[in-house]
Amino acid sequence: MNCNEIRERMPDVAAGLNAATADENKHLASCAACAEALKSMRATMALLDEWQAPEPSPYFDVRLQARLREEMAKPQAGWLSWLRRPVLAAALTVLMGVGIGLFLHDGGPNRPVEDAAVIEASEPGTAVSDLQALEKNHDLYSDFELLDDLDVQQNVGANSE
Repeated sequence: MNCNEIRERMPDVAAGLNAATADENKHLASCAACAEALKSMRATMALLDEWQAPEPSPYFDVRLQARLREEMAKPQAGWLSWLRRPVLAAALTVLMGVGIGLFLHDGGPNRPVEDAAVIEASEPGTAVSDLQALEKNHDLYSDFELLDDLDVQQNVGANSE
């Protein structure tokens, strides 16, 4: 018999539910750790047998019943209070779904700046689409020129001071 087998049966032996077998007694005589564990478990069970649960107050039941009557007498919220939270949760879920749907439908934060009607009206490689691309590029380059002019004016003003 080994220590693991003894430790499995030790609670029953310590409580006196089952007597130790000859093999268990032999192991307990040869193994100081198991003998000490059995002695400690028997001492713990003896303390538990001596322990007495405290008696409740004689007025405990009377006070409990009075408190229950008070709680039952409080006005109960109507069925609307039970319905309010699920309705609010459902409305929030619908709003989030609509918001996400609109976000994904519009292409999200990285959607192209170009006008969708212009893209659909012109096919790539046609004269109209080429002219539209040139016009957009011209507007873009003219904005760059304004920035260059602004930078030059600021540098001249800084040098004159």
